[in-house]
Amino acid sequence: MDETDFWQIIDETREAADGDPDEQADRLVEHLVRLTPDDVIDFARLFEARFQRAFRYDLWGAAYLLLDGASEDTFDYFRCWLIGQGRDVFEGGLAEPDDLADLLPEFDEEEDGEAEDLGFAADEAYERLTGLPLPEVGGRQAGRPAGAALDFDDPDVMAKRFPKLWERYGE
Repeated sequence: MDETDFWQIIDETREAADGDPDEQADRLVEHLVRLTPDDVIDFARLFEARFQRAFRYDLWGAAYLLLDGASEDTFDYFRCWLIGQGRDVFEGGLAEPDDLADLLPEFDEEEDGEAEDLGFAADEAYERLTGLPLPEVGGRQAGRPAGAALDFDDPDVMAKRFPKLWERYGE
């Protein structure tokens, strides 16, 4: 499986679920169980690589504004959700987190922004296929996010760093 295949699966499952993150996770598992165990491992590696790329303070700041706060766990679930939005939104958000204001014009903090189950879809599919747990594919990172730390509770810092998101979601 290559990156194009990965994003195609993400897009197909999101569209089939009408954007509902829980439904997308279910559809993703159902899609993955039709693949070989090796393909599921490849999918998991590609997912994990993107999950780790998104472990950045600036993206956490954007999530903090979008979700009206974001704990470490909530930021993990946000990163899974962001991957689930597809390549354009994911890459655009990584290129400039403030652009999420434009990339997610219909964002609803009650419905969007968290998709923990997407992060475990490959685990569930692999176990269904083999009866075994998914092998380690890179592991969840520990430590600090990449980039300069931000004071998420300082309105001046947040407004300056994320002007578009601040205008829409700030205090």
